[in-house]
Amino acid sequence: MKRFAGSDAEIAYNVEGSGPPLLLLHGFPQTRAMWSTIAPLLAKHFTVVTADLRGYGASSKPDGVSAYSFRAMGGDMLELMAHLGHERFALVGHDRGARTAHRMALDAPARLTKIALLDIVPTHLLLSELTPQVAKGYYHWFFLAQPAPFPETLISHDPDHYFESCLTGWGSNVLSDFAPDQLSAYRASWRNLETITAMCNDYRAALEIDVALDEADLGRQLDIPALILFGADGPMAKAYDVLGTWQDRFSNVTGKGMPGGHFFPDTAPEETAGALLSFLMP
Repeated sequence: MKRFAGSDAEIAYNVEGSGPPLLLLHGFPQTRAMWSTIAPLLAKHFTVVTADLRGYGASSKPDGVSAYSFRAMGGDMLELMAHLGHERFALVGHDRGARTAHRMALDAPARLTKIALLDIVPTHLLLSELTPQVAKGYYHWFFLAQPAPFPETLISHDPDHYFESCLTGWGSNVLSDFAPDQLSAYRASWRNLETITAMCNDYRAALEIDVALDEADLGRQLDIPALILFGADGPMAKAYDVLGTWQDRFSNVTGKGMPGGHFFPDTAPEETAGALLSFLMP
């Protein structure tokens, strides 16, 4: 593990492989360990950087809700890649990492060569046109966003129970679908009260900051080639035409459903790597 001291946060990351630069960003409630099977497959063709988002894993955990906007988290990654000498790079994100990636594309489109967003619909769409089906399945958006220390207190009583219910709740997965070493890394992270607080602040920022930022960018269509992958059995695919939600946000967008639910990168890593390589390779 390496560490980069950015202007606002210290980011833990790993680098492997050689070739064109590629950044992989994890989601909630995970760490960069989610890429431990996928990254080596991609590293045969790319210089692969995997990083913990601020507040997650071994990265630092700044105080305050404003520190966890997707703009702030994306700024860390733009700084990190510049520090590594990569002014332009391909970007893949899952869940919160995908939302961070979308904000990076809006804020710094010239930095990205290609972008892949895994199992999300646009943040503004999800929150501005919320359906009962999505509200029930993604209740955690609103639970975690409650004022401190309410969610932190409840979660910290038994963090494994809470976060494992998330892993198994969005697409009928069971814990045995997750690699033991990846689960160990996730548990080590979410058992830290500072991480729990940071993850809550991430969701607070989505409601308090990110929706307004996204609203200001409605109507923009980016020319970056985009791939949208989604869990065929996950809540997003059941509630939305996931690919269709991105048609007006990227001019060149393709995508498809993947086997499994929301956490298909964990549960179907080889298939995920294959889909990414098909898109990312020249």
